[in-house]
Amino acid sequence: MESAFSDTSNQFLSFTLREESFAVDIFKVREVLDVTNLTKIPRMPPHLSGVINLRGSVVPVVDLGLKLGMPAIRKAVNTCIMIVEIRVEGEAAPVLMGVLTDAVQAVLDLNPADIEPVPKMGTNLNTDFIKGMGREQDRFLILLDLDRVLASEGEIALRGEVEQNPATAVA
Repeated sequence: MESAFSDTSNQFLSFTLREESFAVDIFKVREVLDVTNLTKIPRMPPHLSGVINLRGSVVPVVDLGLKLGMPAIRKAVNTCIMIVEIRVEGEAAPVLMGVLTDAVQAVLDLNPADIEPVPKMGTNLNTDFIKGMGREQDRFLILLDLDRVLASEGEIALRGEVEQNPATAVA
């Protein structure tokens, strides 16, 4: 399993979505913000929660739980927005996206020996967005490939379907 993670670090940021544990490569995460007011964009998919003004740039924010087929987020005291960089196929520069999570937990060091391959769950199920299953003490973390999970939102941002007027986003 070591070769599947040769292009990533051994550090992952763990977080929860609807009481399930997930983690992403720490190098994908630029910063973690408290939830702010989101500007809703009409006619966007339900998982696209809106946009925020991040130091003058419009950044789309996705409810990652909804994107993964879970119920919508219920904002609470620990709810936050992870600002992540994703790579969109065919584009040289990364795209910034906000990801709503129920809570960010910790930065974890996972050795390749602590990462299991994605279990086979049937021929019709697409698990390409999962890099592996990280073992941390007595629990498993789902290691997400954010580039694959958020690719369609990155393409929307690049095509300019999200209005690029920072004055309309509320910080």
